[in-house]
Amino acid sequence: MDGVGHGDRDGDGVDQIRHTEGTVDTANRTGSNGQHIDGIDGVGGDTHRALGGFLRARRGRVAPEHVGLPGGGRRRVRGLRREELAQLAGISVDYYVRLEQGRATQPSPEVLDALARALGLDAAERRHLTTLAGTRRDPVPEAQVSPMLRRILASMTDLPAFATNHRLDVVAWNDLGAELIGGLGDPARRDRNNARFLFLDPASRQVHPEWEDRAAEAVGQLRVSAGRYPDDAELAALITELSTHSPDFRRIWATGEVVMCTAGRKRLRHPKAGLLTLNFETLHVPAGPGDTGLVVHVFSAEEDSGEAVALGRL
Repeated sequence: MDGVGHGDRDGDGVDQIRHTEGTVDTANRTGSNGQHIDGIDGVGGDTHRALGGFLRARRGRVAPEHVGLPGGGRRRVRGLRREELAQLAGISVDYYVRLEQGRATQPSPEVLDALARALGLDAAERRHLTTLAGTRRDPVPEAQVSPMLRRILASMTDLPAFATNHRLDVVAWNDLGAELIGGLGDPARRDRNNARFLFLDPASRQVHPEWEDRAAEAVGQLRVSAGRYPDDAELAALITELSTHSPDFRRIWATGEVVMCTAGRKRLRHPKAGLLTLNFETLHVPAGPGDTGLVVHVFSAEEDSGEAVALGRL
């Protein structure tokens, strides 16, 4: 064994979902508890609707008193009203309403910048806003794991590592990475899509003590991908499946969360090594012609720490 694995498209334990002509119906769904699931903002190819949904979600997170407006009292909406956001951004209420309703297209960079400032968006959220407002529709990517990437992963014998695509499918890993997050070598034990594992497998809450943070990261990354690749039927089907079966996914998706992979510290629980606090770094593999890049997630322990000893034993 060369120390690195890669998932096949067939027979990998991941549920297969049928698509028709590149679109997925995200309306009229029923959740696992019988609750009706409305159409999902940001999914299914309608970028104008996605832009409106993102703006609604973000203004719902801004407290009026935090931007110099009177708060308190009985307000019919959570966060900012439409007219309040329009006022802060210096645009007409009618134009902002048309943006939210998907009836206004191609807002200028100045309008987008004003909205981003008024909503307090960070860099990742600003890029997502610009993507949703644009007219470019990137082709659905199919990233390939190169032989060089497999060799690099296999050579990292002391560092757990795995690679994901824009749908959060784990497409390659080394032995220590498979051991750390569990079950990658045996698809019957663990779904190789990280989002499906988090939201549909109760075991994920044991592996990830900070489950809410990991769940928010997954949703934020899927939202970025859905905005970038609105015609990706497989991605839309994944998001629809999660929305249908997971109230937690629906709750987090409704916040408009946007996340880009960075670096930091995470806690994971391993059945043999116990609770581990590890540093992590995300490395972006450049895309080839016609493909998107992959993200390589690398974990490490502080030198001479208990975590370093535990990883050595694994």
